[in-house]
Amino acid sequence: MRHQHRPAARPAGPESPRDRPDPADYPEWGARRVRDLVTGGALRATEVAELALERIRRVDPAIRAFAEVWAEEAGHRAALVDRMLAEGHPLPLAGVPIAVKGTEQDRSHQARRLLAAGCVPVGATSVPGPGTEWQTWGTTERGRTVNPWCPDRTPGGSSAGSGAAVAAGMVPLATASDGAGSTRIPAAWCGAVGYKPTTGLLPARDRAGLTVGGPIARTVADVALYRQVVLGAPPPPDTLPPDRPPRAVWSTDLGFADVDAAVAAVARAAARDLADTGAVVWTDAVVRLRDPAGAWLARRGAAASGESEAAVRHNNAALDELFATADLLLTPTTPHPPHGHDGPGPVMNTALTWAFNLSGHPAVTVPAGLDADGRPVGLQIVAAHHRDDLLVAAARALEETRPWPRWSGSR
Repeated sequence: MRHQHRPAARPAGPESPRDRPDPADYPEWGARRVRDLVTGGALRATEVAELALERIRRVDPAIRAFAEVWAEEAGHRAALVDRMLAEGHPLPLAGVPIAVKGTEQDRSHQARRLLAAGCVPVGATSVPGPGTEWQTWGTTERGRTVNPWCPDRTPGGSSAGSGAAVAAGMVPLATASDGAGSTRIPAAWCGAVGYKPTTGLLPARDRAGLTVGGPIARTVADVALYRQVVLGAPPPPDTLPPDRPPRAVWSTDLGFADVDAAVAAVARAAARDLADTGAVVWTDAVVRLRDPAGAWLARRGAAASGESEAAVRHNNAALDELFATADLLLTPTTPHPPHGHDGPGPVMNTALTWAFNLSGHPAVTVPAGLDADGRPVGLQIVAAHHRDDLLVAAARALEETRPWPRWSGSR
């Protein structure tokens, strides 16, 4: 039930016109920036919610990232945030507009934690509709969701609308879920950050234990905030340890995937830039996993075979051996650039992601750059179990030393 709230008293803070941010800059604000503006008194949460809703009204008719827009509910929730701040309640994400993956609405563990921290849900995002076996797309009653960077291409999926909404500056943060790459793939193809936590840190989203919640965000700093609020993680260190930089191993194909050469080149260049800063030490090692497709399908209900179970055992042993001597594994996030709206064809765009759903390792994708046609490419960073802090710190180092391009569409 929705309740009417009395107008909130304005939080203490700067009120002169010169202290107020330019509303036209809203699409560039991350969650941390919004939180600071609201808790500092420069803007009310209700004002930020209206900026988000206005951005959706302007941009989403062409992108179709939202299946539902909760304008009335967002206004009520934002007013409650303003009131709680005026009463002195600490809200670590006060006033941050978020999009909620359509399949979870606001009932999931991560959504409940984000709401308790002061986030304002503005709508439910698109997910794939029926009729295809492939899940790297999204749809609404108004049509298919498009990639903000290349409208003739899909944003990826299954968290399609979440990736598109963040990339297009409608919200700084969106919930997603990842059972085979469904957070990382749309984040990579939309030029955003996508994080899959170590399996077990959040309640499993499916019986097979493959799917885990996570965020799509504009910045790695906002992923760190998510980890603090949703996972109870401590604040991350400002930098990686200079006395012992983590050892990073590059793999183009994990030993089995068919990877587009242009995609691999963009991702490898970003990985090299990270190593060139001294933030990580480039370590030569051979990574040879087995194709996990059969094992993944068996976990989801297909008949298991001795070969598929052997692949799981082989990959787990190979990753244990790798992380005994290295700290990070770097790969392209996807083997190919975004496909068209008619589907991926024979290509499995989960080839470089779903091995880590089976193994449970944490992974994050960060923008690596654009290919020759202007399509985003992601760099995937994987760490040992429960070393989520290390992979987020490495991603943050890349973010600070190699700023990535933003979508240059309508402000």
